[in-house]
Amino acid sequence: MVGTMALLRMLLSGARMRGKPPRLAAGPSAEDEVLLDAPDDRLAPALIAAAHGGYAPAAELLAATRESAEWEHRDRYAARLAVIARSRPEWLRAWYAAAPHDPDALLVGARLAVDRCWDSPARAELLRQADPAITAAADRGGPDPVPWRIALDGALGRGTGPAEFERLWGEAVRRCPHHYGSHVAALEYLAATSPGAHRACLDFAETAAQDAPEGALVRALPLRAAFACLAAGGGPGVEPARLHAAADLAIALSSAHPAADPWPAELRNLLAYVLVRLGRRADALEQLRLTGPYATSFPWEREADDPLGRFLDVRRDVCAAVARAPVPAGSGRPRYGHGRRVRSADH
Repeated sequence: MVGTMALLRMLLSGARMRGKPPRLAAGPSAEDEVLLDAPDDRLAPALIAAAHGGYAPAAELLAATRESAEWEHRDRYAARLAVIARSRPEWLRAWYAAAPHDPDALLVGARLAVDRCWDSPARAELLRQADPAITAAADRGGPDPVPWRIALDGALGRGTGPAEFERLWGEAVRRCPHHYGSHVAALEYLAATSPGAHRACLDFAETAAQDAPEGALVRALPLRAAFACLAAGGGPGVEPARLHAAADLAIALSSAHPAADPWPAELRNLLAYVLVRLGRRADALEQLRLTGPYATSFPWEREADDPLGRFLDVRRDVCAAVARAPVPAGSGRPRYGHGRRVRSADH
């Protein structure tokens, strides 16, 4: 995680660049142009104001996402605002003081309450103490699934039993059946409670993706399951075709988004990671080109303390490998399709 001052410099630089989208070159962006976890144009002003102690832009942004039911954006924006609140809490305190029952302030507070417990040895106990903040956000959230996604994360961290987790899951998907963050939380819970159950995780992810409308972010869930499988050494008993199919589905989702855009950057970074692990370097290079100057901490932080450095290292290796063995036009590896419709026993 970048420090507060480094983050502020990045945000101020991004504010100056707004309205001048980066040029998408024939190849990946120059190394000195690459930014880590850069916000989009809507989020950047709220982060800058929060870093200076002001909450009004954050309040306006989250109110807009709530009123227009932009749940994926709301989830991501609340998480990024909670990062600022962790090191600069005065703006969130001022927001609470001015509007103690504001559902948007309560949402950021709930996200913060969970995140700041996560790396503690006493995580389970601390997360139990965070329950009032989560409950307050959920009670005021109405149709918003994001407080329930946060509750799912808290349940995962506490090691909650399946019955309670399923209750929380039901509340989340009742509000938004295809909310990506809630599905990620469920996928992580399934993986944590059934170590090595990579096939069951893929079953769950594939079914969720097939049930989702075209273009929904949850269609990237099989990619997330494939990542977990590959990060664990490939997953015994998992057919490689299923991992390739997850990547192909994510490639189609990536193609629906503009190039060099911060919003799909995490999808493209994760997709590049998976494609490299699958040996599909030419496809990975295309995703690295499409992501432009936008690197994301996830998934590279899983391999190195310096995620930006790791991203750049991998990108150099991919560029070199493709240059040594260029793939002739029209001779790319065959696509597998999305595979069969399956459901896990628990879902």
